[in-house]
Amino acid sequence: MSGVVSGKAHRVVVLAYDQLWPLEFGIAVEIFGWSRPEILDVGWYDFAVAGPSAPIRSLGGMTLQPDHGYDIAAEADTIIIPAWRDASERPPEDMLDAVRVAAASGARLVAFCTGSFVLAHAGVLSRRRATTHWRNFSLMAQEFPDIQLVDDVLYVDDGDVITSAGSSAAVDCSLHIIRRDYGGEIANRIARSLVTPPHREGGQSQYIEAPYQERAGQSVAGVLDWAREHLHEPIDIADMADVAGMSGRTFLRRFREGTGTTPLKWLRRERVMRAMRLLEKTGIGLSDIADQCGFGSVETFRTAFRDIAGVAPFTYRKRFDPARVSEPEPRIS
Repeated sequence: MSGVVSGKAHRVVVLAYDQLWPLEFGIAVEIFGWSRPEILDVGWYDFAVAGPSAPIRSLGGMTLQPDHGYDIAAEADTIIIPAWRDASERPPEDMLDAVRVAAASGARLVAFCTGSFVLAHAGVLSRRRATTHWRNFSLMAQEFPDIQLVDDVLYVDDGDVITSAGSSAAVDCSLHIIRRDYGGEIANRIARSLVTPPHREGGQSQYIEAPYQERAGQSVAGVLDWAREHLHEPIDIADMADVAGMSGRTFLRRFREGTGTTPLKWLRRERVMRAMRLLEKTGIGLSDIADQCGFGSVETFRTAFRDIAGVAPFTYRKRFDPARVSEPEPRIS
């Protein structure tokens, strides 16, 4: 994503279609199409909407006229596809051709919810990791068996292809993209503007035909704050349960109810998030970052960082300030 970091306008193109689902489309417009000059001091994306030449109607009765045709996809650095109107329907060929042209030109492809079916029909998800809304998992697996479907996640970052789950997960996915392009501080500003968490834990399983669960009590919230202050130290479940004043079994249940994940998975991601901020803002070595974030070794740190951020720490740092890189990426023998 050097186009964003270097200052060259990074063009984001959202593909619109007739009978458009307005929520996911609106998320793309709200997050990528508004520069927010009152809170941001960086050059924002060059945003455009592409669609058929004739006016299109969205669900809810609105009529839209995109400013550009699908041919503008060839100029995109990032293509976003909102939820497709019917997972069992093949998208129009001009829309699929736009995706193929963008993919061939090296654009990043992003699909919200059932928008992943558009990518699948275009042939760009073959042998790639991807997700979609949980209700459509069996259909995608049946129609596109060569896709490596990942379940129980809010989004999947497979490098130049990013797919997300249901409607609200489109916000999580978008904030992840901004974090990749601009860093955690800018992503957090956008999240505050949207009045949404900068990162949500858990996956889709917490939304699958499950009864409503109340948020965890203040005792668990206090443990999260405590853990964030002690990320540089070894922390285990027993430590967290002691801080919460609960038995281990009760704490695990309350933690899962409140966050949608396990304490160890939450800790791992929090350590990586802190490492991201250090990589963005400092030039300290990877071994020091590993120590400050509570990883037992650089190797463990690199593995966790790549699993969560999608790239190596060295590569992540270069996106934000190549001049600050003070050492080559360590090799693992």
